Amino acid sequence: MNRSEQLSRLQNTENWDVIIIGGGASGLGTAIDAASRGYKTILLEAVDFAKGTSSRSTKLVHGGVRYLEQGDIHLVREALKERGLMAQNAGHLVKNQSFVIPNYNWWSGYFYTIGLKIYDLLSGCLSLGSSKYISKTKTIEMLPNVQENGLVNGVIYHDGQFDDSRLAVNLAQTAVENGACVLNYIKVVNLLKDDKNQIIGVQATDQETGITYDLKGSVIINATGVFTNAIMKLNDTVYKKYIVPSQGIHLVFDKSFLPGEHALMIPKTKDGRVLFAVPWHNRVVVGTTDTLIKKQSLEPIALESEIQFVLETAQRFLAKKPTRADVLSVFAGLRPLAAPKEEGKSTKEVSRSHKIIVSETGLITITGGKWTTYRKMAEEIIDKAILKGKLHKKSCVTQHLPIHGNKITTAIDRENYLYIYGTDIPKIVQLQNDDPALKEKLHPDHEFTLAEVIWAVRYEMARTVDDVLARRVRLLFLDARAAIQSAEKTARLMAKELGRDENWIAKEISDFNEISKGFLLSEFRNDSKNRFLKDSIPENS
Repeated sequence: MNRSEQLSRLQNTENWDVIIIGGGASGLGTAIDAASRGYKTILLEAVDFAKGTSSRSTKLVHGGVRYLEQGDIHLVREALKERGLMAQNAGHLVKNQSFVIPNYNWWSGYFYTIGLKIYDLLSGCLSLGSSKYISKTKTIEMLPNVQENGLVNGVIYHDGQFDDSRLAVNLAQTAVENGACVLNYIKVVNLLKDDKNQIIGVQATDQETGITYDLKGSVIINATGVFTNAIMKLNDTVYKKYIVPSQGIHLVFDKSFLPGEHALMIPKTKDGRVLFAVPWHNRVVVGTTDTLIKKQSLEPIALESEIQFVLETAQRFLAKKPTRADVLSVFAGLRPLAAPKEEGKSTKEVSRSHKIIVSETGLITITGGKWTTYRKMAEEIIDKAILKGKLHKKSCVTQHLPIHGNKITTAIDRENYLYIYGTDIPKIVQLQNDDPALKEKLHPDHEFTLAEVIWAVRYEMARTVDDVLARRVRLLFLDARAAIQSAEKTARLMAKELGRDENWIAKEISDFNEISKGFLLSEFRNDSKNRFLKDSIPENS
């Protein structure tokens, strides 16, 4: 995970077996699958790993209770199997999370208990725990801040919880360890084709130096998520919409709004959507919404209507009512849903299953899907390339392949905030021991230290302040104001490590402050609302 070394590999390799465009969950998973089978593999990410959708999830590794209700048994069974494998292969990041559903009428307790027993059965030997009906008293005990007025009973079930962009970084490291070349800030600007209109490579520009490279490959895979349509415009002679972006937002609060270790799940809000309140890094993440969006963006902004929906729903089910003033951070993410055959469908009607498309040019595109099934999607993509005769047949080996950092991590282990680094923890501690100045905190209210900035730059390919504070230590997602206050300290430390000057420092601070506006509920929100409202499509359209 040293960018200079990876760039040298790019420059000194004439032909690749597999070229992957996109460094989110799907692309990184595909890089591991291809490289671990022995194919010469390169992955190119235009910005930073997981910069888009893959860092903005609800932080759940789940089968999808909502999809079970919709009768999509195959999708749920597949996701539950992958949930179990993720817990085994990335034990430092994926944990067993208990969820409690509070019920305000007597029949809901029986209805959800039966449904979740089916959920348990579908997970087979990879189950994380049994679902069960619980009394009103037990529900209040497990959810101390739940709205007690009208509460009748509850149901408890188990799913997975994780840190999405930390897993993305570990996937990139795993891909490199298996022989892949992995690079961020390399943007694919064109597709190379032969005289038969067959794709034979890509043209990509290094965003830091401006140098453009022509890369040849046997298989070209488009794993660009919500930006799939942009790559397809380079590929197709006739434009067609392959994905529709759906926006989901999350509000982050302190732990007082959900004390304890149990998550809250509301299976049916007033408009039929699901709402989660999930403990995460000693905070509470509450979401999500589901709004079709016309335009994709690297920095999507939460709509005022979405913020109000999450706040109002949380206030209905929590005794201590969260307000706008309590929001530490708000983040929006875009789901790359596979486009329906009929225009104008609502997000509830658009399939959550992934699709693999092989174009007439030979380009292989993955659309849809979710974090939980990233490994299975990657396996299917490479199997499809083999089936199309583009690669010699080699079997997938990722089912039990450990992800970088993997170790058994207990609840006691998680009391040390460094647990997310898994087997790398001793190396970060060693950095601090070698230079005690690196024990200094990035911000007085948070545990993150300067050593983690150094680690992110040296071993996790962080290139900007945003890379560090948003996706390596997650401060921007946990407390946006604290992240802004930490930007200069981070920039100066990175500049020293990367050999940058004062101009670079000033630009990084300015760029990060601009990005951070979207994570704040402040005067910026009104501007954002006016700017982005016209790009949203109402849920019932």
